[in-house]
Amino acid sequence: MNGLNSAVTRVFDVLLAPLEWVGERTALVVASGLFGVAALYLFKKISWQAGIKSAKDRIKGHMIEIRLYQDDLRVVGAAVGKVLWRNFQYLGLNFGPFVPLAIPFVFVAAQFVVRYAYDPLPVAAAGAKFLPGQGTLLEIELVPERRADVAHLRVALPSGLAALSPLVRAPSEGRAFQEIAATSAGVHEIVLELPGGVRETKLVVAGTEQVAPRVMQPRRVSSRDWLSLDDPDHWPALWPAEAAFAKDSPFRSIAIAYPARDQGWLPEGEIGILATFVLASMAFGFLALKPMGVQI
Repeated sequence: MNGLNSAVTRVFDVLLAPLEWVGERTALVVASGLFGVAALYLFKKISWQAGIKSAKDRIKGHMIEIRLYQDDLRVVGAAVGKVLWRNFQYLGLNFGPFVPLAIPFVFVAAQFVVRYAYDPLPVAAAGAKFLPGQGTLLEIELVPERRADVAHLRVALPSGLAALSPLVRAPSEGRAFQEIAATSAGVHEIVLELPGGVRETKLVVAGTEQVAPRVMQPRRVSSRDWLSLDDPDHWPALWPAEAAFAKDSPFRSIAIAYPARDQGWLPEGEIGILATFVLASMAFGFLALKPMGVQI
């Protein structure tokens, strides 16, 4: 998964670089639209286009039949049943190809989220100090079989980050929490250690965007949860900016809370980025339906 995430990230670095000269919002909308057109092209290639057209034509024919013979309940009843069956057939013909298309959708959406959804942590002004409650929460979660080890967890903050609270441990849940704040701009690395030489890290970006490479993802997760249906938020495919932990790592996730980035006329935050991606891809795809001759 790490190799695939890295490859997709490199592709998007190249794809988005020229678009971002115009602006991040334009890059997000245009790239989303291009994905919509590409997805439409793939849908045309993997779907049964003749079957979809036939199902649509038959539905129209049965609707005309209902209109023409509206006084004959026997004919109307039979036509309604045929319409329902053809609708079921039509939905099946469309839904089947959309299942494999959902896979690239996840990887593309994840790239947009880590690139555009978050701002770096704010940095305290010279001489000012953060008060408790003004920082951001660091949350550590261990895998279920290693929950008790959280009692021995050690968190080492770099010089650019400061603790606003002690490390609070919940051994029964295998979780630990600490409020932190940024005291200088840059990309900082938090080190987490457990007995036995276990060591993992989490990158934290603070300050202006000029010092922030594409590593602003709030959560680093374990590769063992690559398809955990009970907790999709831990899927490594959703967090491509940092490598996932090895399957044998006792850490399940390390997370911080980045502030949402202001996107101006676009909605902000994770949901806003995803909504923009979906709507832009659908709009571009709709405009390309007839020119590309796609039945949907």
